[in-house]
Amino acid sequence: MIKGSIDSIESMGLVDGPGIRTVIFLNGCSLRCLYCHNPEMWKMKDKNITPEELVEKVKRYKPYYQDNGGVTFSGGEPLMQPEFLLECCRLLKKENIHIALDTAGVGTRLMDEILDLVDLVILDVKHIDKVGYQSLVKHDISDFLDFIEKLKNHNNRVWLRQVVVPGIHDNMDYVKRFAKFIKKIPHVEKVEFIPYHKLGTEKYDALKLYNPLKDLPAMDKEKCEKLYQEFLKLK
Repeated sequence: MIKGSIDSIESMGLVDGPGIRTVIFLNGCSLRCLYCHNPEMWKMKDKNITPEELVEKVKRYKPYYQDNGGVTFSGGEPLMQPEFLLECCRLLKKENIHIALDTAGVGTRLMDEILDLVDLVILDVKHIDKVGYQSLVKHDISDFLDFIEKLKNHNNRVWLRQVVVPGIHDNMDYVKRFAKFIKKIPHVEKVEFIPYHKLGTEKYDALKLYNPLKDLPAMDKEKCEKLYQEFLKLK
C-alpha cells in the first residue's frame, strides 16, 4: 500500500496557484536553503496517509474551486515522494481537479510521469549559476537543470518564483542574468519576485537548528518591486 508523509493541509489557499486551492505540504527535502521558512519539513516523518484518503479530504473542498481552483502540492519538496505524489495525481485527474506542483525541481524518479498529470508547475528558482546555487541551497544545480530539460518535453503551464535575498539577488547584475537564464524555461506565464522575510525564524530556535540568516534584515519590499520592474523591461 502506498502511503505518504504530509505535514499539513491548508484548505483555502489563495497564493499557491490560481483560484481557491487546497495546499498539501509534503515532508522531506534534500535542499537546505539558507532562507527556508519550513525547516520542520526537511526530514521525512512517519507515513500518515494514503492517496485515497487524501483525495477524499480534498473532495470536500471541490465546490469552492469553481473554474480555476484546485490542489497544490508543496512542502518540503513534493518530488521527494514520487510514488505517493503520482498516485494522488492520478486520482485527482479522475475527479477532474486542477493540479499545481510547487517544486524546486529536485527529485529522483517518476518526474515525467508526474509532469504528464500536472496542470501547473510553480518552479522555485533558487539561483541561476552553479556556484551561487551550491552556496545557497547546499546542493548541486544539476538536478534543477535536468528538471528544466524535462519541462521541455511537456506542456505544463509554468510560473516562476524568485525569492530575493539581500546581498545575493538584490542587484541588477543578477536580475539581468536571471532574465537571460529563464528564457531556457518553456511555457512561462508568470514570474514573481518574492522579498525575503523573517517569518519562520522562530522555528529554527524551536527545532534547535542553526539559522544562517538570523541577523539578516528582511528584503526591502520597495527595492524588490523596483528590481522586478527593471526585470520586466528585460523580458
